[in-house]
Amino acid sequence: MTAIRLYDLQARDDRRPSPFCWRIKYALAHKGLSFEAVPVGLTDIPAIAGGAHKTVPILEDGGTTVCDSWAIADHLDEAYPDRPRLFGSPAERELCRFVEASLFVSAARALLMSYVKDVHDHLLDKDRAYFRQTREKLFGRTLEELAGARAERIDAARAGFDPVRLTLKGGAPFLSGAHPGYADYIVAGFLLWVASIATAPLLKADDPLLEWLGRVQDLHGGLGRKAPLHAIAA
Repeated sequence: MTAIRLYDLQARDDRRPSPFCWRIKYALAHKGLSFEAVPVGLTDIPAIAGGAHKTVPILEDGGTTVCDSWAIADHLDEAYPDRPRLFGSPAERELCRFVEASLFVSAARALLMSYVKDVHDHLLDKDRAYFRQTREKLFGRTLEELAGARAERIDAARAGFDPVRLTLKGGAPFLSGAHPGYADYIVAGFLLWVASIATAPLLKADDPLLEWLGRVQDLHGGLGRKAPLHAIAA
């Protein structure tokens, strides 16, 4: 079988702070595909594939290079149709897009503003100046100013996962039903990103998300436990 390489964002202590890379690692494992996760720093990305892509994940599959998590997921289903599918139908794919969009609206900005200083502090030394410059320009404030006002933002980010909690109250072990699917990998990717870098826990100790997240972490040989993580709940 052709070797598959996945370029995976790396921080200090081999932490992996990209929600999009997390979901693709799960997607590859879901399809039973062996792959090499290649750790890269933020400022190393322009050296990959001739500088054609600005973000990770980037997948090399034989002679094909694919960037963007949605394009990669589509490629995996198209290139390996005999293996478990990520999207059983176009309708399922669009529902997964809705899950992502909902999280972007309800939680993602609050998460980033809450933990952007933590991301900076966990990055490799060579990546910090670039990250600080671009994020402070994005938010119009220093990272320290953002960190000093994060308590309410963490509360808002936590509440942004309420639709996930309500869905899980239906009794199914996964968002996708009896078996895990791409919707689970999208949501877990956000939470594992937070756990990779957060110095303040996002979730409360009695949060029903924790039982579900533990099930997702245990999937595929404990994939969600193979990189250093902070406690996500307290």
